[in-house]
Amino acid sequence: MPAWTCPFCSLLCDGFALVDAAPPHLTGSDCPRAHAALASHAEAAPAVRARVDGQAATPEAALAAAAGRLAGWRQPLFGGLGTDIAGARALARLAGRVGAICDHADGEAQMHGLRALQDRGQYQATFGEVRKRADLIVCVGTTAVERHPEFFRRVGVGEPGSPCEGVVFLAAPVPGRFPPAVPAQSVPGTGDLFADLQQLAALVQGRRAGAMDPGLAALAQRLRASRYAVLVWEAGALPAHGALAVEAIARIVGTLNLTTRAASVPLGGGDGAASVNLVVTWLTGLPLRTRAGEAGLDHEPLRCGASRLLADRAVDGVLWIASFDPARVPPETDLPCIVLGPPAMAQRLKADDLFIAVATPGLGAGGHLVRTDGIVIVPLERVRDDGLPGVAEVLQALDARLAAAGAHA
Repeated sequence: MPAWTCPFCSLLCDGFALVDAAPPHLTGSDCPRAHAALASHAEAAPAVRARVDGQAATPEAALAAAAGRLAGWRQPLFGGLGTDIAGARALARLAGRVGAICDHADGEAQMHGLRALQDRGQYQATFGEVRKRADLIVCVGTTAVERHPEFFRRVGVGEPGSPCEGVVFLAAPVPGRFPPAVPAQSVPGTGDLFADLQQLAALVQGRRAGAMDPGLAALAQRLRASRYAVLVWEAGALPAHGALAVEAIARIVGTLNLTTRAASVPLGGGDGAASVNLVVTWLTGLPLRTRAGEAGLDHEPLRCGASRLLADRAVDGVLWIASFDPARVPPETDLPCIVLGPPAMAQRLKADDLFIAVATPGLGAGGHLVRTDGIVIVPLERVRDDGLPGVAEVLQALDARLAAAGAHA
């Protein structure tokens, strides 16, 4: 069986095989996230591949209706954004034509890292660097494997020749899914992640401020003595105002790099979040949560968050894209919605949602995604032909219809 790249988390594991049976199943890994995702795509789904006003429709009729809706909206929101690089390129083009605001379903978490990167910059390591160089890994506020089950295997922890001498979980327990041969330790901290990171940053700098937590003091000593420390953080596991935590991590890494080597590894960007954000940035110079209007581009990371826009009724329609997860439906709203998703999503939608079924990259379509470390673009191969268009094909068709109707680009 050929190797298969799993598209269902941002690790993009490519060393396993997929048996295209009924249901399809994974061999070479017991990853619970991959197995659950494959099972969700195997759910019995209605034969309807497109739906308009609660009734089954042909794809052409659904495209015409969707183009009519988009043309009539004064301020659309493009949400979900679960697509690959080709879909993201088509999305950026269509958003520019209709003046849409774009935000990913995980936009709140995504902004933690993005705002810290904009404000402070970051030292980041690739999986290859961690595998070859890291002697100490510190997981900050996350077990790493709850949402990314194959993480420690991907970076070689526990393998022969691995330089990793230990893993520390700061403000998180040692997970059950962990290589038993590698020393692991949990440092509970004070119960306040922000305070813990501030104290750890001061200790790494050699400063003493107030009463010291002994666990944090010992961790600071290990970090200063390490040859190459890697701090792992996960945007989706951070509390509100998580950008402050990411900035503190960057400060610790920066201090360590004055005397030794250190870097960080962010976990996140699944369901196309990293790919879409990078593509939009490449094409426009600005990340997501940017409005394309007649006056140009307007990046407002707080005002242009999807949940805020919907709560304030600052948009009049939603184009929702979720090609990876049938359960990732639009947020609760009475606004009109156009939904692009897998066939199994149809039964989860409101009756008046306009639905067009699309192929999932890595299953029914090929494509490319950006891995969580942000440096590698991974190709996805089509496993089966389900007869469905990809997201890019649907968005390009919508763009062509609007262009023909005289909508401005």
